[in-house]
Amino acid sequence: MAEWDLRKLRILRTLRERGTVTATAEALHMTPSAVSQQLTNLAAQLGVPLLEAHGRRVRLTDAARLVLAHTEPVFEQLERADAALAAYAHGEAGEVRVGAFPTAVPALVVPAVRALRATHPRVTVRVREAEAAEAYDLLAAGEVDLALSLAAEAPSAADPRFTHVPLLADPLDVALPRDHPLASAPGLTLTDLAAESWIFGGSGPWSDITRRACEAAGFSPHQGHSASGWTAILAMVEAGMGVALVPRTAAGRGAGVVLRELGADRPVRHVVAAVRRGAADAPATARVLQALRHAAAPAPEG
Repeated sequence: MAEWDLRKLRILRTLRERGTVTATAEALHMTPSAVSQQLTNLAAQLGVPLLEAHGRRVRLTDAARLVLAHTEPVFEQLERADAALAAYAHGEAGEVRVGAFPTAVPALVVPAVRALRATHPRVTVRVREAEAAEAYDLLAAGEVDLALSLAAEAPSAADPRFTHVPLLADPLDVALPRDHPLASAPGLTLTDLAAESWIFGGSGPWSDITRRACEAAGFSPHQGHSASGWTAILAMVEAGMGVALVPRTAAGRGAGVVLRELGADRPVRHVVAAVRRGAADAPATARVLQALRHAAAPAPEG
């Protein structure tokens, strides 16, 4: 197989465009003798004559024109590669793999992706749903580039592997059956619900969050039913089987469910994004983080 040298091929291409060795040398900031030497070397590498005398000048041989006809698509593809790399370097293109816990996907990731489609359509986001703690395992293993999780599940801030970016303090509202005696009670607090049957997961972050919130209010919740999905939890609340704490970003509710705010001392869960240390400034990742921050920002009033 012939030895292809792109630098020398560019010189040959420029000679075709400029017509003379002198003009080629000026265009490429070379000396005429250097141009001639490079083209002589290229002819030797390819094993065919590339130039022939034409009066006091030289012109391309048929072999040279054949070579250029076949290398033109290569130059075109290299131009595309240059453009793609420039876009990537400026955060205008690239792929970012995001691992996110279930409620973060519709509440934060989907709005961020929609915004990026409008502003940076060549930034691609690939989403992988994962439980809050699992997201960090995926990040550490290099299977995702960015993890959305709960601060309660995050490794220590001193962990040298990750950089954390706070995104959202997500308030917890209480879900009650619409016909519950306290559904419309003014100034509702968690303490008012100490005697209720509570619905939450048997283990994991939501069990811990519910227990901690109730214990901070002065009681230990009685777990009437165990469920981890919001569809199941809210369906049981609607059926009058108990009450539950629901993050505001979990949104959906049944027609027979009332969500009540719990006042200034309401419990919250803190949502954070994490990247591997040093990766936050990668252009495409920075674009996704910016879109997530915007999605997490409170909507303007008015």
